[in-house]
Amino acid sequence: MSYDDVDFSPIQALTEGEVITHSPVRDIRLPSGKVLALITLDNGRDHTRPNTLGPATLTELGETLDALKARAASGEIQAVGITGKQYILAAGADLSDISKVGSRDNARLIAQLGHRVLGKLGELGVPSFAFVNGLALGGGLEIALNSSYRTVDASAAAVALPEVFLGIIPGWGGAYLLPNLIGIENALEVVISNPLKQNRMLKPQQAFDLGIFDAIFPAANYLENSLTWADAVLGGKKVERKNEPGKIERLTKWPIAIKMARGMLESKIGTVPKSPYAALDLLDKAKSGTKAEGFAREDEALAELVTGDQFAASMYAFDLVQKRAKRPVGAPDKALAKKVTKVGIIGAGLMASQFALLFVRKLQVPVLITDLDQARVDKGVAYIHDEIGKLEGKGRLDADTANKLRALVTGTTDKSLYADCDFVIEAVFEEVGVKQQVFGEIEKIVAEDTILATNTSSLSVQEIGATLAHPERLVGFHFFNPVAVMPLIEIVKTPSTSEAALSTAFVVAKNLGKNAVLTADAPGFVVNRLLAKVMGEAARAVYEGTPIAEVEKAFAPLGLPMGPFQLIDLVGWKVAAHVQDTMVHAFPDRFYANENFHALAALDQVVEKDKGGRVVGWSKQAEKVIKPALGKSPASAATILQRVQDGLATEIKLMLDEGVVPEVEDIDLCLILGAGWPFIDGGASPYLDREGASERTFGGSFHTPQIRGIENR
Repeated sequence: MSYDDVDFSPIQALTEGEVITHSPVRDIRLPSGKVLALITLDNGRDHTRPNTLGPATLTELGETLDALKARAASGEIQAVGITGKQYILAAGADLSDISKVGSRDNARLIAQLGHRVLGKLGELGVPSFAFVNGLALGGGLEIALNSSYRTVDASAAAVALPEVFLGIIPGWGGAYLLPNLIGIENALEVVISNPLKQNRMLKPQQAFDLGIFDAIFPAANYLENSLTWADAVLGGKKVERKNEPGKIERLTKWPIAIKMARGMLESKIGTVPKSPYAALDLLDKAKSGTKAEGFAREDEALAELVTGDQFAASMYAFDLVQKRAKRPVGAPDKALAKKVTKVGIIGAGLMASQFALLFVRKLQVPVLITDLDQARVDKGVAYIHDEIGKLEGKGRLDADTANKLRALVTGTTDKSLYADCDFVIEAVFEEVGVKQQVFGEIEKIVAEDTILATNTSSLSVQEIGATLAHPERLVGFHFFNPVAVMPLIEIVKTPSTSEAALSTAFVVAKNLGKNAVLTADAPGFVVNRLLAKVMGEAARAVYEGTPIAEVEKAFAPLGLPMGPFQLIDLVGWKVAAHVQDTMVHAFPDRFYANENFHALAALDQVVEKDKGGRVVGWSKQAEKVIKPALGKSPASAATILQRVQDGLATEIKLMLDEGVVPEVEDIDLCLILGAGWPFIDGGASPYLDREGASERTFGGSFHTPQIRGIENR
């Protein structure tokens, strides 16, 4: 079927409120005398509001391309170029429009309209050139892929096909055109692997090296250089595409790469997420057949995914991360914040050293670390210097900046040097008495308005501050491991915490490049309270007599990035045992712990893993320790899953009733940013609603109406 025969009026009726990206054209006479008609996509907003591609935008662009095709046929122009407003080509489809489509037929029309319009770039009768001058995501990159030739600005913010991260697939040509341009292995990286790595983007040089672009030019003369290059191509310059797949790759490497990718997906993410497998099937079939057949397959795949539960949950999660995370609920006026000109870090171990590295990189102020003896201090400073050297070696820091950062980090055993610190955070042993002691020493040294922050993962911040002369200056500032990577900080407010301390904590978190969520001072706060529920139910099943590998598999439908015991092994068995004890002490009737856990935590190695990092059994040492404590009543996978679902639903409802956070959205945001809870679940609450756990435990649901796909509402 020709796209020209499709009636697009049902989705053109959905354009109310769309910020239209217009497509004005100007003619440019090239040095050779040939004329290139240049389209500049522009929604009339500044760079903070990227160009997006809604139905009205696509319709207008289609009309522009039709007019240019007519001009090409009459010999008026010899080429067409397309670029964007400053810093932006396009950030893809307007997702707010897609989430309003209302039916599978309309979802298919969105895909078909994109294919119809962007496909025209390859059917103008003259060559088309995409000049990617800035951000190009999703449909923005597909504009380039549908063009005959592509150049990129070396300073462009990012290039990516992020659709799989959002529970859909590249649906405007990307899944067919990209593998046929850069080969199957490279396409698998861009379309599937990168989105699943917390939505990793490509830098322009990386995209050029993969073969997505034919040329890369510096920002200073980007458009001028691109036009000169395009003129040379029109004059017969040969464009080499070294990664374009040939017959041998299609016959041999292609099916092997697909098979390996499928196995990798099953081991890493299980079989619950739909979009990675839909994308994999499209990439597999792209090795043969026509472009029209490839586009038709994308139409059907997109229509199915857009109307499903996983996309609806992804849009909910996307909205939380893009909007709610940027405007933290409960954050005081930033004008109340104390200016931070020097940071003190109590401790020099691995966590403290990670803090120091982050603070010095992001704030670029003096950072002081201390510990009990000089050897520990020296080891901490050496680690920080080494990490700065690694960043310099990777080109992420220039030599001058690296030297400046090293000079800003100092270490000592002399606590009197904390006197001029504005913000002091501890990273010492997770015990109330130890934390009280170090803060008691520091409070006598620092100024009266210095902010004190504790990185406790589950202890009472109020109790830690109980012996302070000024408990109002203390705030919880809970990072997640690894510190440099995880985007969440839980900011914990006690009944004593001042607005100035709280405001400073939020401003510091933002300046560190982190998203902050305000929580009350409750055991485990948000993330660790709920992860303790997950880990506790896993431990309960094991001690009942269920084999550890079967317990890991039972948790797969939750969609977490790793199984519970794999997670425990990552965070540390001692830490996990401590958190479980804290939670059982606080809520003995709802949380599970076993004394045997501490014996396991004392071992060098507790579990055996396969090459993919999955837990497959106990170590020999652990077998001896755990065997006497095991019961003989193993639980089924269904029982284990329902227990954890119901436990999570109960705990979240109680947290909301207790006012730990203002709304359930804050809990989901914490889980997405702090525990890697997948977008396709939308955090925990939409998943628990869909699975019936909310109804089973408290006779209601967290969301009314529930967050479900169009076809399941």
